[in-house]
Amino acid sequence: MPLLRHLHGVKTFYAPCAGDGALVDHLVKHGLKCVGMSDIAPLRADVLEFDALDIDDVQADAIIENPPWTREILHPMILRFQQIAPTWLLFDADWAHTRQAIPFIDQCSHIVSVGRVKWIEDSQFTGKDNAAWHRFHVQHSGGPRFFAREAVAA
Repeated sequence: MPLLRHLHGVKTFYAPCAGDGALVDHLVKHGLKCVGMSDIAPLRADVLEFDALDIDDVQADAIIENPPWTREILHPMILRFQQIAPTWLLFDADWAHTRQAIPFIDQCSHIVSVGRVKWIEDSQFTGKDNAAWHRFHVQHSGGPRFFAREAVAA
C-alpha cells in the first residue's frame, strides 16, 4: 500500500521476479495493468520462465518488483532495469546507508519506507528487516527523496 500513492502516471507495469504473483495480484487489484510477468523459477502457471537479467525491453510505464535481496543478484538487476524503465524495487531499507549503495544511489529518486513486512500471510509474525521501496531510473540524478512510513491506525 505505501507504494501506490507514489506511482504517478504509472498505469502499466512489468514484473520480472513474479514468483507466485502475489505482488502482481495486489497491484492489479488496485487498478494497475500488468503487461507481463516472469521469473527464473515461476511458482504459478501464468508466470513465464525467464531470467530477469536477460530482459532488454518492456512496453510498460514501470518495472515493479520485490527482487532477490542478495546483492550479487540485486545490483545487476538495478543496473539492468533502470535502463529499461523507471523501476520500483522492494528490498531492505538499510541498503541505502551502506557503502555498497554508493554506485547506485545517484539514480535512486525515491525511497518509500515500509517498515517490517509480513511475508507469510497467515503468520502472526513480521520479518526482521525493515523494507523500503526504492525507485531507480537512469535519467535521474541527485539521489533520493525519502518518504517516511506513515502511521498505521491501531
